[in-house]
Amino acid sequence: MRPLALAASASLLVLAAACGANSEDGGQTPPAATGAPVETGPANNPDQKPAFNGQTRAPGVRTEVSMANAVVASGLVHPWGLALLPDGQWLVTEKPGRMRVVSAQGQIGAPIAGLPAVDARGQGGLLDVIVGPSFAQDRMIYWSYAEPREGGNATSVARGRLSDDLTRVDNVQVIFRALPVYDGDKHFGSSLAFAPDGKLFITLGERSDKPMRPQAQDLGSHMGKTIRINADGSVPADNPFVGQAGAKPEIWSLGHRNMQGIAVQPGTGAIWTVEHGTRGGDEINLDQAGKNYGWPGVAYGIEYNGQAIPAVTAKDGTEQPVYYWDPVIAPGGMTFYSGPMFPGWNGNLLVTGLGGKHLARLVLENNRVVGEERLLTGLNERIRDVAVATDGAVWVITDEEDGKLVRLAVSQ
Repeated sequence: MRPLALAASASLLVLAAACGANSEDGGQTPPAATGAPVETGPANNPDQKPAFNGQTRAPGVRTEVSMANAVVASGLVHPWGLALLPDGQWLVTEKPGRMRVVSAQGQIGAPIAGLPAVDARGQGGLLDVIVGPSFAQDRMIYWSYAEPREGGNATSVARGRLSDDLTRVDNVQVIFRALPVYDGDKHFGSSLAFAPDGKLFITLGERSDKPMRPQAQDLGSHMGKTIRINADGSVPADNPFVGQAGAKPEIWSLGHRNMQGIAVQPGTGAIWTVEHGTRGGDEINLDQAGKNYGWPGVAYGIEYNGQAIPAVTAKDGTEQPVYYWDPVIAPGGMTFYSGPMFPGWNGNLLVTGLGGKHLARLVLENNRVVGEERLLTGLNERIRDVAVATDGAVWVITDEEDGKLVRLAVSQ
């Protein structure tokens, strides 16, 4: 075991927004906001305008409870994925290729045996992990990773049975391999989520380099797509491009840049994704079957080298993002909040910020962002993934050489 590192921050009293509290949500957050946006920095592309009011720089909201965060474990090497086990422990992936169990008290287990090799270069490595919907019966877990292949690499998804003693995975099967293979080290995606009907969603990047970008629009390529498969890797018969000549049948939607977060909306089952855009183009999408989200021809922002991108911000036949950040926050993982600890947050989106070094809370109304709050700014670390425990506390991991598992909760 690694040594336990515990450090609690001072309690932080966060006051309500000027528009007041809502008695129906426990007095914690207003249903919408009238305050100034939390983003005050200059835009990466000041010449672009949003397609509708509130598409960027939503009004600020603030939570009216005393909260504290505690570093529960440290010493994790660039952790990427975070998944809650039924017993309250956490599965955590480390990008170099290790998966570990971390207890709620911070004990870090040895690397789980049985995982396939990863290509841990650049943004590649061991990526997301989730617990299967029938884990109580079959103990199946699922993970994504950059798989070394002849001629390069690409994102793959595997599953296996987590042993009763949590030390290994058995009967490992690779259930999805993205194509084509490419010799690069960027934009692998890849976040995983099960829908209520048991279908598995996988997010993929378009591999970043300019020659690869057009593949986000190519239905014969998995690159820059959201994928939908059955838990065993087979293709659902009702996928939108099944039977279309030249199209990969696993594709759910297209025109994405680099999605590293996905969340299923409670109640509706709607699929939401968040992706790294250009400088000034990080975006939240309501990810719908068969829809085209525009990249690389439609985008907000500029190239990371400061040059203009050959794109427009809107085009017939493509979907607008529900929300975008300009300047960017470099979003990682995402989840919908549902829990008893912060009842006023129920239905809100929690989005991690790598470059932004914060956790964004987005208030939604009618599929629009009506308020934004930035949490955990005092950590000053790249926040990679987020999950909610059964008691409603929010847990995050930080993507650092000395990565941390952090718990955010109402202070006692």
